[in-house]
Amino acid sequence: MKPGRDISVLIDIMAALRTPVTGCPWDLEQDFGTIAPYTVEEAYEVAEAISRNDLDDLREELGDLLLQVVYHARMAEEEGAFSFPDVVEAVTKKMIRRHPHVFGSEEARSSGMAKGMWDRIKAEEKAERKARRAAMGLPDTEPGYLDAVPSAFPALMEAEKIQRRAAKVGFDWDTLAPVFAKIREELDELEAELTDHTPPAVTGSVPEAVKDELGDVLFAVANLARHLEVEPEAALKRTNAKFRRRFAAIEAEASRRGTTLEALTLDEMEEIWQAAKGKQDGE
Repeated sequence: MKPGRDISVLIDIMAALRTPVTGCPWDLEQDFGTIAPYTVEEAYEVAEAISRNDLDDLREELGDLLLQVVYHARMAEEEGAFSFPDVVEAVTKKMIRRHPHVFGSEEARSSGMAKGMWDRIKAEEKAERKARRAAMGLPDTEPGYLDAVPSAFPALMEAEKIQRRAAKVGFDWDTLAPVFAKIREELDELEAELTDHTPPAVTGSVPEAVKDELGDVLFAVANLARHLEVEPEAALKRTNAKFRRRFAAIEAEASRRGTTLEALTLDEMEEIWQAAKGKQDGE
């Protein structure tokens, strides 16, 4: 088998890897659950390549992500559920339907995306999904309002998105004052839990109540980010990058002094940190 530019080559490669006896033992052991984490990881690596504006790396990472789609489709085909062409058909059908102002009749294209059309299209898709699942004998489970936000999202992203969705039906504050008050309230409750419990260093574990209160603090901060129209995930990414730069300055200074990070005192590291902070902030 030789590399090729046609998607059929990748599909054939995956089929060969999943063929009993002659295929790859590791690939044959996998299922949807074991592959899912790799799918998420590859999506993050695509985003990382984009953030670096590394288009050569992006080409490679998009290939890895496409492999994940082919992998899941192959496993589904083995179970008789669907195959890769079904995936392509489903997404092309969805894209054409959701863009009548591009792919529709001449009248639809000239009038543009009419108000309320998106909601009508989504309603049609929902009705079709319900009918399809009924025909397949699958349970007709009506998802809850917040189920539209996947729980597999990173926690900060999930928090911001479920808060945003709840706000659409009026479950929200109109000003920032109660948002800040909520953050202070959650911090006070976390501090109270920490005062009431023996330190983890002594017990060897963190009490569930402490985990819950810390989660509440993070949720409240994510809510503030939403009110400020700042993506919390992106904001934290910026801070992570800033921390990396400043810590790299400590590492570089340790090397310049002919010593190691471990040999530096906390005061010495703090001094270098503050110098790096002043220099980098002024750039």
